[in-house]
Amino acid sequence: MKEHEHETKNNHETELAHDEVAKKAYAIYEKEGHPQGHADQNWLEAETQLQHAGSDPPDHQDHQDHHSHMAADFRKRFWISLVLTLPILVLSPMLQKLVGLRDAIRFPGDVYVLFSLSSVVFWYGGWPFLKGFFEELKSRRPGMMTLISVAIATAYLYSSAVVFGLTGKMFFWELVSLIDIMLLGHWIEMKSVMGASKALEELAKLMPSDAHKLMPDGSVKDVPLSELALDDKVLIKPGEKIPADGVIVEGESSVNEAMLTGESTPVSKKKGGKVIGGAINGEGSLTIEVKGTGKDSFLSQVIDLVKQAQESKSKTQDLANTAALWLTIVALGGGVITFLIWQVLMSKEFAFAIERTVTVMVIACPHALGLAVPLVVAVSTALAAKNGLLIRSRVAFEGARKLQAIIFDKTGTLTEGRFGVTETLVVGEDIDEETLRKYAASVDANSEHPIARAIASASEKKLPVENFKSIPGKGAEGRVEGKDVKVVSPGFLREQNIALTDERVEPLQAQGKTVVFVLVDGKLKGAIALADIVRPEAKQAIDALKALNIRCLMLTGDNKATAKWVSDQVGLDEYFAEVLPQDKAAKVKEVQSRGVLVAMTGDGVNDAPALAQADVGIAIGAGSDVAVETADVILVRSNPLDVVAIVQLSRATYRKMIQNLLWATGYNTFAIPLAAGALYAWGVLLTPALGAVLMSASTVIVAINARLLKIKP
Repeated sequence: MKEHEHETKNNHETELAHDEVAKKAYAIYEKEGHPQGHADQNWLEAETQLQHAGSDPPDHQDHQDHHSHMAADFRKRFWISLVLTLPILVLSPMLQKLVGLRDAIRFPGDVYVLFSLSSVVFWYGGWPFLKGFFEELKSRRPGMMTLISVAIATAYLYSSAVVFGLTGKMFFWELVSLIDIMLLGHWIEMKSVMGASKALEELAKLMPSDAHKLMPDGSVKDVPLSELALDDKVLIKPGEKIPADGVIVEGESSVNEAMLTGESTPVSKKKGGKVIGGAINGEGSLTIEVKGTGKDSFLSQVIDLVKQAQESKSKTQDLANTAALWLTIVALGGGVITFLIWQVLMSKEFAFAIERTVTVMVIACPHALGLAVPLVVAVSTALAAKNGLLIRSRVAFEGARKLQAIIFDKTGTLTEGRFGVTETLVVGEDIDEETLRKYAASVDANSEHPIARAIASASEKKLPVENFKSIPGKGAEGRVEGKDVKVVSPGFLREQNIALTDERVEPLQAQGKTVVFVLVDGKLKGAIALADIVRPEAKQAIDALKALNIRCLMLTGDNKATAKWVSDQVGLDEYFAEVLPQDKAAKVKEVQSRGVLVAMTGDGVNDAPALAQADVGIAIGAGSDVAVETADVILVRSNPLDVVAIVQLSRATYRKMIQNLLWATGYNTFAIPLAAGALYAWGVLLTPALGAVLMSASTVIVAINARLLKIKP
C-alpha cells in the first residue's frame, strides 16, 4: 500500500513538474514576441531555451493543446464579433444612406449604441492583433499584425472622435468587417498549422505492454517492460511482439521486421540470432536474453533520430507576411504623407486632412490579403482530401512545388508489401504447373507464414491435407492425395543433399526473388518464385514525375539484387540498397547535399527519421502510424500516383496564392493615390464608401479565385 501511495505521489509530482515546464515554455513564447504563422518553430525555440536552462521540454501533448487553444480562441472571437457586426451594419450612417433607409432606421442615441458595439468588437475581436502588434514591435519584425492594428486603431480612434464631436465620417462598419475577416483568416491559418507530432507516441506503441519473464525457478511471470533488465530471459510466443532487443537462446522462428528495418521478407531466426524490440514473432516460440532496454534499444535510437530530424527543420517565411510588411510600409508612409500634404502644404482643415489619411488607411486595410493565403490553403486542403491526400504541414506542402528529387521507400510504397508468385518451374514431365501450385497451395494453406500465404493464394483449388507439420525456418509438409508434399527453402535442400541442377533458378535468385521448392515423395518436382509485388501504378507515377523534371530514387533495406529488379521494373534514376534503418536519414541528407530539394515517401517505422529529415515527408497511409504522424502529407489510398498529384496541387496552389496576393494588393496601386486626393484638382476624390466597395470587390475576387483551384500539371 505504501509503495502504491509513493508511486501515486511521484506521478502527481511529475505531472505538476510537466505543467510548470509547459507554463515556462509558454511564457518564453509570449515574452519573445513571436508573430503568428511560426508557432511550431517558436515553441521549439522555447523548448530549446528551457533545455539550455537545465529544464526538460514541455510535453508534446501540451504543445498540441496550445495549438488547439489558439484555434479555438480565434473561432470564438470570430463568431461573437460576427454576431455583433450585424447591428453595427444596420446602424452605420454610410450604409443607411446607400440603401436609402437612413431616416427610417435612426433613433435617439443610435450613434452611441453604434460606438458601444463597435468598441466591444474592437477590444474583444481585435485584441489578438493589438497584442501581436506590440509583440512585432518588440521583436522588430513588423508584419500583418502591425498593419491590421494600425488600420483598426486609426479607424476606431478617428470614428470615436467623430461620435463625440469631431467633424468627419465614421468608419465603424469598415473597422468591424476588417476584424471579422482577419479573425476568420487566422482561424483558418491556425487549423492548417501542424501541431506537435505524435511520432514519438506512435513509436512507443510498437512495444508490447508487458513481457513473459522466465524466473530462476523456471516459472513464467508477466512483468511490465520497465522491470526488464539486461540478461533477463524472456519467452516470446508465436504471433507476439518482441518486448526488447536481445539474442535468441532457445527456439527457431521467422520474425517480421518489416516495419522496423524495411526488409520485406520475414527473417529466419535461430539460436544465437539477434532480435529487435517491436518486431513480430512468427510461427515458433523463442526464448531471448535481453541485451537492450530503454535508451539503449534500437527503437529508442529511432525515436532519437526522428526527434533530431524534426528539430532541424528550417523556417519558411510566409508569403502573406512578406506582402503585409511591404503593405505596412506603403500604408503607414502613405497615410503620413497624405496628412502632411493636406494639413501642412495645402493648409486644408484638420478634419479634411485626417479624413484623407483615414481613407488611405482604410483603403490599404488588408481585407483580401487576410484571406489571400489562408483561403487558398483551406480550398487546397479540402481538394487534397477529396483526392486522398491529407496535408499536415502547410509550409512543407507549399514547398513541394520546388521538388527536384523524390526518394521512395520500396516495401509498401513502390511495392505492395506482400509476396506474390511470379514464376512456377516444373522439373520432369510427370507433373504440370497447375498441379504443382495446387499441391504447394494445399500444404501452405495451413501455415501463417507470409510466404506460405502467398503460395496458398496462388491456386484457387485446395486439396485436403493430412499430417500437416511446420518445419521451423525451412517450410512445411503434409500428405496430399496420399503423397508426401514438402514446400521448403534452399537451405532444406542443402541439408538433405538434394542436388539443384535447373539453370532457370539462379537468374530468379539473382533478381532478388525468393525461390521455394516443392518435393513430392522426397523427389524435387519444381520450384516457385515469389517477389514483393510491384504496384501497377508505380511505373506510371515515376514516368509522370520524370515529365515534371523530378529525379526518382529508391531507398530500401533489401539486397541489391531485389533493389535493382524493382528499379528496372519502374524505371528509377537511382537506388540505394541494403541501407540500415539508422542510415536512411543520412541518405536523405546525402541527396540534399547535392543542392536539391528532396521529398521522401515511405510507410515503415524505419522511414520515420528519413520522412522527418526530408524537405517534404510523404507517408503511405496504409503504413505504420508513426510514419503517418511524422509526415507532412499522407497518401490515404497508398497510391504512388498520388505523389504526382501532390506536386501538381502544390504548384497550382502556389499559382493561386500569387494571383490572390496580386489581387489583394494590386488595387492599392490605384486606390491609395485616389484616396489620398491625387486627382482632387480635377474634381476626383475617392470617398470612403467607394473605397470600401473596392476593398469588398478585391475580397470577392480573391475568394472566387481560390474556389477555382484545380489539380493540374
